[in-house]
Amino acid sequence: METYSLLRQFADSWMLLALFTFFVLMILWVMFRPGASKTYSDVANIPFRHEDKPAPAQTSGGEKEA
Repeated sequence: METYSLLRQFADSWMLLALFTFFVLMILWVMFRPGASKTYSDVANIPFRHEDKPAPAQTSGGEKEA
């Protein structure tokens, strides 16, 4: 069997299964790891942090203006 055909057959079967398994495991790890819900809820609420008033203006150095 040629090298190309062998690698193509491997990629179409076992590598596809390995990458799909890796993808599913990463999704499960991200969703169910301890402490993830606090981090994700904090990030999800970023657009609503300054709902009542605008965010304080900052200079280019990162300092707040008076």
